[in-house]
Amino acid sequence: MGNARRLEDVKKIMENAEIVISCLGTDGDDTLSTAMAHILSTMEEQHIKRLITIGTAGILDSRYEPGKYRFETNESKRKQTRAAKEHAKVYEMLKESSLDWTIICPTYLPDGTATGVYRTERNVLPEGGTSISVGDTADFLYRELVTGKHVGYRVGLAY
Repeated sequence: MGNARRLEDVKKIMENAEIVISCLGTDGDDTLSTAMAHILSTMEEQHIKRLITIGTAGILDSRYEPGKYRFETNESKRKQTRAAKEHAKVYEMLKESSLDWTIICPTYLPDGTATGVYRTERNVLPEGGTSISVGDTADFLYRELVTGKHVGYRVGLAY
């Protein structure tokens, strides 16, 4: 399909799109923020308003340390913060945009099928949440696509 780091490829893939769903990872470098800059400029150019993207629970607000992301506190079990910092950069980009965006922020993401039974909370991880399957993350993404219930929010997702 193309390389998300190349603006020309992003423009071609997004031709005639009505909505953008991004599940890009960080790829160990600045791939995510570079690609998102291309996606945002292309969305603006092509008058696409809706974006749903998968982030990480690390960029949710800390429950116990106001003004900090989870990855900046001991709420996060991760020792490496590079990926979370890259996701936070994208969140900041989206906040500054005029798009109708939602960032889905799953915690630990093991393989698994959708059950349709999980908890969500805006801007924080549901209390005590430790995992959510790939299947249920996809289920929530679809529900958000249909309902648009969480436009302008990060949504924590966990069992």
